[in-house]
Amino acid sequence: MKRFPLLTGALVTALVLTSSVPTVGAYFPPQSEPPAKKKTAKKSEGPDPYRTWIEEVGYILTKPERDAFAKLQSDEEREQFIEIFWRNRDPDPDTVENEYREEFYRRIAYANEKFASGIPGWKTDRGRIYITFGPPDSIEAHPAGGPYERPSYEGGGSTSTFPFEIWFYRYLEGVDSGIEIEFVDPTGSGEYRLSRSPEEKDALLFTPNGGLTLSEQLGLSSKKDRPFFNPANRNLSGRRQDQPFERIIAGSLLSTPPALVRRKLNGAVEETIDFTSLPLAVRTDLFRAGENTGVAAFTLNLANADLSFKNLGGLHQAQLNVYGQIRALSGRRVGSFEDTASISLANQDLSAGLKHMSLYQKTVLLEPGRYKLDLVVRDTTSGHTGVLHHGFEVPRYDQDHVMTSSLVLADVLEPGRPADNRFLVGSTKVRPSVTQRFTTGQNPGVFLQLYNVPLDQTTLKPALNAAYVISRNGQEVLRFPEDGTNGLSNLTGVAQHVTLARILPLAGLEPGEYELTVLVTDKISRTEIAPKTHFTIISQTDR
Repeated sequence: MKRFPLLTGALVTALVLTSSVPTVGAYFPPQSEPPAKKKTAKKSEGPDPYRTWIEEVGYILTKPERDAFAKLQSDEEREQFIEIFWRNRDPDPDTVENEYREEFYRRIAYANEKFASGIPGWKTDRGRIYITFGPPDSIEAHPAGGPYERPSYEGGGSTSTFPFEIWFYRYLEGVDSGIEIEFVDPTGSGEYRLSRSPEEKDALLFTPNGGLTLSEQLGLSSKKDRPFFNPANRNLSGRRQDQPFERIIAGSLLSTPPALVRRKLNGAVEETIDFTSLPLAVRTDLFRAGENTGVAAFTLNLANADLSFKNLGGLHQAQLNVYGQIRALSGRRVGSFEDTASISLANQDLSAGLKHMSLYQKTVLLEPGRYKLDLVVRDTTSGHTGVLHHGFEVPRYDQDHVMTSSLVLADVLEPGRPADNRFLVGSTKVRPSVTQRFTTGQNPGVFLQLYNVPLDQTTLKPALNAAYVISRNGQEVLRFPEDGTNGLSNLTGVAQHVTLARILPLAGLEPGEYELTVLVTDKISRTEIAPKTHFTIISQTDR
């Protein structure tokens, strides 16, 4: 029977805050425990499902995972944890089925059927080993015990035994090769217990002059000299794995959950995952790339203060790995990306740089539909890892109606330069503000694309009125008309595609919450579009 290795699917590897991405379409280049039950005098409503789940997967739950689960505060977080727990072990993420999970629960069912003995089979020692490591390569079974001729490495001679079994594994990852695991049923109840000594199965062990080894029969030793009674007295003629301390080490390894490892996409490197949290924030902006294709631009925001910088000859550098996986609602993986990111700060800039944020952007072509992004970012210096799940929908760009891209508020909005293709949308550099928080005196940029804009047949140009309206508490406070003369907007309607882009002079606004509405009226179709977004202005001291 096939045994599945513990995988994290294809999780995590590299990101580049300043990496370039190939041009996309016509518009883009790259760029504790579960909650305690409430105390009540009423009748219990049943077991806590999360406590039950923790108990079920206890054999394969690593300590970092257990610690991370104990810190979760809501049932939604616990559900997300359980989802990624199984996904991290899925040997083939491209299929709908999770073969590891199915095999795990099949093993539990088998253990309950075959190893039950007054307690559920999955709670027995045989059940634990079977569930954790799968079926052995061979089993030597003595279900009735009785007369037994010891092999030479156990000292030879005849004795009588309790029922016992020896399971043999050719190789167990993280344990050893050529593993023999012995289970003994000293009570005759059917509950076989993991043996720490080959002598535990000897029914005559405590019987004077009963079941002697060859050495004891010749008077060269006595039972009190056996390692069972005196662990320091090793049998030098026996096998290494039969020595007392080797048994203790093997027993400890067999009781430890298999290490959760992450396999990079090339399958060449394995690293243990660190669940220490690395705070992440991400936004998804959507643009049209073709009639039946959209572009999802993922912008990741990280605080430099959360990263670990290594001093490399006067240059302080933080190195990050990122892996993103995009799935359809069915669970099928439709895309993934992997990058390496580095952030460098000079000695004189380190103190100020730690107060700032760093951005990374990746663009992916997708068909219309609803998707989920699973993002994992790892600081290679500290080992801190952040995991984020983000849902989004790529719209179908109906050619019969005027449609828009995402409304983007940017902290950088300027004409693109050939030497710098980061954050480019068409010919404009648009660096989105993930937090949409701006300081007093900072002038954010606004970027919006319009698709399927009808043309005036006399001028062969769009006939649009557009304005940017700033409101607070439902009251308009500022309005800026768009006439296409600011050097960023393009109102010519090439291929029925119009770009609205403008820097908003908001220096006079007080700190607080605001709403931006882009009012667009198409004079030809007599339709109005009013996409909105919210932003915050903070004082310099709150930065």
